[in-house]
Amino acid sequence: MSAGRKKASPPLPPLSPEAAARLAALTEEVRRGLEVGLPVEELLARVGAPEPDPGWPEHLIAALAELRHPGVPPLLAALFGGEADPRIRKALKKALHRLKTRGIPVPADLPPAPDAAPRPAPAPEVAARVTPIFGPGERFLVLEGSRAVLGGTVVVARLSDTAGIVEFHNLAANRAQRQELRDSLAQQGLSEWAEAPPAYAVRLLEEAYALNPEAAAAAEYAAIRDRLWRRLGRPEEAPDPETAMPAVSDRELAPALDEARELARHPWFHSWLPEPSRLAPWLAKLMEAETSPLILAEHQKQARREAILEEAVRELFPPTSRELLRRRLLHQAYYCHLRQLGREARALKAAAQDLALPQKSPLLGESPFLLALVHAALRRARESQAPPSPGLVAPPAGSPLLVRK
Repeated sequence: MSAGRKKASPPLPPLSPEAAARLAALTEEVRRGLEVGLPVEELLARVGAPEPDPGWPEHLIAALAELRHPGVPPLLAALFGGEADPRIRKALKKALHRLKTRGIPVPADLPPAPDAAPRPAPAPEVAARVTPIFGPGERFLVLEGSRAVLGGTVVVARLSDTAGIVEFHNLAANRAQRQELRDSLAQQGLSEWAEAPPAYAVRLLEEAYALNPEAAAAAEYAAIRDRLWRRLGRPEEAPDPETAMPAVSDRELAPALDEARELARHPWFHSWLPEPSRLAPWLAKLMEAETSPLILAEHQKQARREAILEEAVRELFPPTSRELLRRRLLHQAYYCHLRQLGREARALKAAAQDLALPQKSPLLGESPFLLALVHAALRRARESQAPPSPGLVAPPAGSPLLVRK
């Protein structure tokens, strides 16, 4: 190495897969917040609690610096300007210098001295995880972290978008017990989770609480409700699936709906399928169309099959249920967004937008997603002798999520 040449900085130690996924998700959240001009206070809420990973601050600084937006320097200063740790201050100065060399204006007083920096309130170390949406409108969430925030070390909740908080358990569990809990949940079919901003978990809890605040499980949540609001964020400040993802443009809508039609066969949606008893009349009509001597040509049979499917969708998913279905699709799209499943998130967002449209004319037809869902249900009903496909299943209705010993 020639004299005077600076030694290259060593690469940052890699994050855990979970922390890396969360970093990518929150960076995207901040990017969108910057685009719509959110103030620093709201951007701080989107960043949320730090990860316990020791390399988290430097990775976060580097990721935010890549956004190349005038709002990034004030955000970095608010997050890390008061840090006395030389390692973090070095990363901050390096990021601000990089932004400046790329043409981003950086105020001369940044970074502030450690003793002069306005520090945000320390974020609690709480991690949140959520499941996909199950057919009855149920989902599960887990909060793990500080006793000062949760009261215990783990919160496990079962939420319904019609019945409210069905179960709420606040547990004091050590590491081995938390792993045992994860194994138990996986055995009940809850094997897929997404890391979520803790404030989003508060939003879900609050929406469920508002549906039935008198429920016994709701009282358990109410006991720590104020503390969660203070430490994890107010629910109205949390990401809302309605606005957290960009709308699908008119040009992109048709191909995205085609993807949603394919996605309706995913195991996520097995529990969304109508009960076999409700499908019996439509199965009979399909069989009649197949065997009727009055319908001989294949194109006539196909037209009749499509008409039966349209009728079945209108009967099984009447207009009064569409708004609830739309919200479920939005939350499922946001779940995919949290897991960095961009194609799936876009397809489900499109399906939700499609359901928000005024009632369609016979020429435009029914929702492609609902048509595919009913088609899958009818096909499975006709093959009812075959074993069920593996996939996500919700615990039986009424069964407790946890059995206390």
